[in-house]
Amino acid sequence: MVVIDEKAFCPPPPYAPGSLAPPPFAGSSSQPIGISALPPNLLLHVIYLTFPRTPGIDEVAMERQRSTLYWLTYQLRLVNHAFYLACMHILRSTYLPAYQSRIRAPYTSDPFPMSSCATSSDGSLDTIQRETRVFDIFIALKAREDFFMDASELHTSREELFKDLFGLMQPRSRLEDLVRHYGMREGAVYITSPNAPSSSSAASTHSGHASSGSMRRHTKVHRQTSVPFSALSISFSQRKAGLLLLDSGRKRTILEVIRVANERLEVPAKKLAKQLRAWLDYA
Repeated sequence: MVVIDEKAFCPPPPYAPGSLAPPPFAGSSSQPIGISALPPNLLLHVIYLTFPRTPGIDEVAMERQRSTLYWLTYQLRLVNHAFYLACMHILRSTYLPAYQSRIRAPYTSDPFPMSSCATSSDGSLDTIQRETRVFDIFIALKAREDFFMDASELHTSREELFKDLFGLMQPRSRLEDLVRHYGMREGAVYITSPNAPSSSSAASTHSGHASSGSMRRHTKVHRQTSVPFSALSISFSQRKAGLLLLDSGRKRTILEVIRVANERLEVPAKKLAKQLRAWLDYA
């Protein structure tokens, strides 16, 4: 089995909001305005214009398109936050059909959470949807493989990379997203935002002059009733799925369920969510 080095194919970070270029006409008149300062719809249109309209002399239009997609993946989206957003819109919409065609039955997929509230509050494409990261790794793999297949007849396709991606990483991340969904419905899981105040600071703001003892009681009750999704992960195999909790910097398995052959991921996800609710009520 070939192990995918996630760091090698990991997409660039979505960049901090502070790395955004200034809006057009902002600041003094002498301040230079770059192309990344264009409104998002215009910047997206400019990037679309980089795709081939007619075939080249020695290459067909499809090969030039794959070359452009490779350029977007490994060069243009690394420039800054604005280019990252525009490129990811194009890349994710372009590669979504190819990604979904590789999902192994009976597994399900939702790498583009259109109906989810999982989009980050800073307007970026970074989401809490765990499968989105797997989708982005697939884009990096697929763009690279297509480009090198076109560039040289000596390049050997490495399909084993995709087998690992869809045999383990995709169902595991999808199961984590499903546990989040059903766990929130059970009231056992909650979402934490990077920009949101912590439970202790929120309690302090709300209570004003509350004593430290009452704040400790508030935190204890909160921990017993639900856990943050960021502290949960899944151990996944053909025979069982386990729920891991990050506690004091260490992960420990708190729940396990047996998996049945050809079972949809929704089944163990619902079981884990219900057992987590019972585990929290008992704790």
